[in-house]
Amino acid sequence: MSFEALVSGLYLATLSALGLFGLHRVWMIAVFRWRARVELEPLPADAWPTVTVQLPLYNERTVAARVVRAVAAFDYPRERLEIQVLDDSSDETRAIVEAEVDELVRRGIDAKVVRRPTRAGFKAGALAHGLTLARGELVAVFDADFVPRADFLRRLVPAFRDERIGMVQARWEHENRDQDLFTRAQATLLDGHFVIESTVRFDHGLFFNFNGTAGIWRRTAIESAGGWQHDTLTEDLDLSYRAQLAGWRFVYAPHVTAPAEVPAELGAFQSQQHRWAKGSVQVGRKLGARIARAPLSPRVKLEAFAHLARNTGHPLVVLLALLLPMLPAEGAHLGTWWNLAAFVVTTLSVIVFYARGQRAIGRPLRRRIVDVTAAMALGIGMCVAQTRAVLSGLLRGTGEFVRTPKRGDAPATVRYHALLARWPGLELLFALWFTWGLARAVQAGLWGSLPFLGLFLAGFAWVGTLSVRERLRLRVKPQHARERGEDASVLVGEGSPG
Repeated sequence: MSFEALVSGLYLATLSALGLFGLHRVWMIAVFRWRARVELEPLPADAWPTVTVQLPLYNERTVAARVVRAVAAFDYPRERLEIQVLDDSSDETRAIVEAEVDELVRRGIDAKVVRRPTRAGFKAGALAHGLTLARGELVAVFDADFVPRADFLRRLVPAFRDERIGMVQARWEHENRDQDLFTRAQATLLDGHFVIESTVRFDHGLFFNFNGTAGIWRRTAIESAGGWQHDTLTEDLDLSYRAQLAGWRFVYAPHVTAPAEVPAELGAFQSQQHRWAKGSVQVGRKLGARIARAPLSPRVKLEAFAHLARNTGHPLVVLLALLLPMLPAEGAHLGTWWNLAAFVVTTLSVIVFYARGQRAIGRPLRRRIVDVTAAMALGIGMCVAQTRAVLSGLLRGTGEFVRTPKRGDAPATVRYHALLARWPGLELLFALWFTWGLARAVQAGLWGSLPFLGLFLAGFAWVGTLSVRERLRLRVKPQHARERGEDASVLVGEGSPG
């Protein structure tokens, strides 16, 4: 077999595999309906169940006080509200939390700090430990960077009138969406999941997942499904599937939103995405056979496998990135119509998917054009790091749960920063590879391929430049801290997974 035939064959196989993901998006776009806001009928005054609000924290000095105050402001019967601050922190977050909780207790609110001797099981371990001490029939969970509105519980708790409902999930909002192009791209990617994917899965009776925060669980659903387990890095996804396999139904409430922040730095974004990608592969390994044997309809099983396997698209994008620059000479004979069909299924479907989500939430056209393009470039640029996460998820062992650093409104001198993965700037090598591919395409007169090659070039150059810039900045900051006699670890914070 000639080299040209090998490149063309791999290219066709890769595009065909990516085409399956594209067809899945086409189906979601076709069946997606964004309905008018519907409010659940409130419960009678004496029928509101007791709710325990759990706040799992680990070194969150920049946002800890804010989230505690937000949940304390819930418009919910005070005698039926319990707040647990599950604090595993090792820094000044401990003192911040204690001061806030003391104030709530003085105001007559049932609030307490719950601490463990070790951080065993990370977030899942903290939630499980807190559950043993909780008095609520329902359990709401919020990550530290969320700022739920006062009516959050009153709007969602009525869904539990139906005894079959095990969990209700709200939609995430992004309070720092418009900070810059990087945060706008992230928000667009997340909206694809929260606006379209979760809505479609709920509307069509398919499995969907609790997203780790901004949701409410029925306590008996957690316990009957086996409780919080920490053998994967996505304990929320794991419990969600186990609970639905046990027969519990979930409700998605897309018009009830909880504001939060998206990572403002690439290192934080990479550590978050690494955990989510690796964890979803781990859950697929753990529960795949159980899903296959379960008495579920074929369409429920098919969507469950598509959901859990979605991150396997990252290695395919890396392979496509390696092949594309070689095609102007070796692959020009593949045919215009076949290439056009492949473009529609693999690329245009992504554009329409994210654009539809942005239109549903009312983003103006000009913003949609820029944000969707940026989201696609960011997704491409992240595929190298995400491929490593997927491969890591296929191996035995759980790995360390590294929480995403939050900024809040804190000054820069007290913020946490996530260290980038090994080899910062690796994406710049891919950018150089695509620069060469663009030059070859121009020489061959393949003008139609330039936008596609340019998008890959932009994505790799963007992520690679951000990673190098952040690595250099984080190396300088500890030195400056030492010169001022400060603790450098305060400025650097946690590292991302190696």
